Amino acid sequence: MSRTRLTGIDAARGVALLGMMSTHIFPLYDPVTGEPAFVALVFSGRASALFAVVAGIGLALLTGGPNPGAGRSPAASRRGIAARAVVIALIGLLLGGLDTSIAIILFHYAVLFLLVLPFTNMRLPRLAVWAGAWVCLSPVLAYLVRPWLIDNVVPPDVGGNITWEHFLEPATLLSDVLFTGVYPALQWMSYLLIGMVIGRLQLSDLRVQAGLLAAGIFAALGAKYLSWYLLIDAGGFAELLTTESGRTWPIGRMLEVNLTGVDQSGSWWWLAVSAPHSGTTFDLLHTAGTAAAVVAACLLLTRSRPNLLLPLSAAGAMTLTLYSVHIWVMALLDAQQTAPDPGWVFWLQAAAAALVGLAFIRLGSRGPLETVASGASRLARDGKLTGNRR
Repeated sequence: MSRTRLTGIDAARGVALLGMMSTHIFPLYDPVTGEPAFVALVFSGRASALFAVVAGIGLALLTGGPNPGAGRSPAASRRGIAARAVVIALIGLLLGGLDTSIAIILFHYAVLFLLVLPFTNMRLPRLAVWAGAWVCLSPVLAYLVRPWLIDNVVPPDVGGNITWEHFLEPATLLSDVLFTGVYPALQWMSYLLIGMVIGRLQLSDLRVQAGLLAAGIFAALGAKYLSWYLLIDAGGFAELLTTESGRTWPIGRMLEVNLTGVDQSGSWWWLAVSAPHSGTTFDLLHTAGTAAAVVAACLLLTRSRPNLLLPLSAAGAMTLTLYSVHIWVMALLDAQQTAPDPGWVFWLQAAAAALVGLAFIRLGSRGPLETVASGASRLARDGKLTGNRR
């Protein structure tokens, strides 16, 4: 790996990839007892959040790191990011046509790249204020807007993964991408902004790495504690049980695993939960905190030995390709009449991801989809396909 590359960032991205793969492969609940599974308790909501936070870090590093705009005009950088987003969106639309139950993140991921463009030249203090405000206010706005969308946009979401045909229903598509889908861009912008704040720090500095680890742990634990206090001691959970969703769903167990698909309306107490994929301030703080802690831990572990986590960092350097192949493989397995053992499926795919990543590192190359995205970015940014690879 390049000596100038922070392999810890790639390793964190590799952790996110494997975490997302595990939630796609293993059941989230024990089929016998109905209890939340270990994979769900550890990775549900956190792996995808880590993926988004690391994306924000990457955008910050692409646009100058601690010195935004250094060495390249802001307009050129934005053109490059926009072109990269278009490629990712096209890949997401192609994958969306596969018959799979996995909620594919790529199209929403690309939209987030476009939405974050106005922030790419911001310096750290101003960017931190925007990130904090977004974490606090976007869930409130979503809570206010979602009921109106559900009542007035038919259907209010696409009901699955986004494909080309959904562009024929622009109101539904916009509602899904911004508010009602699995990855609502309004709240998920928080992850990219937090990631950009992290990327504006001197990430090679030991004090920054240690501070980031402590801050991430504090945010993650603090968000869970405050949510628990509001729901249990202050009586919020009892109020949620009186709502329509509280009477329909096993909310107690779902709060531990995933609130995707649950109508969070009828009580302001929904904003006090910290469940994965609830999109509340406490959820955003907890998952962003765990993401920051993982990034810091990976940076600390690779500080003196950049290749210590090489299997993870090699896979993390080509997540676009590996994630896409994973989705394709899972679609093939879903078509089989007999489901294979999830343990074998996960570990074979994890080993394949590490080996393929190592092979491309050995060849001095990047993944094929990364090459396409990077080439499009350089062409839009610099007007040529050759140049520094970032």
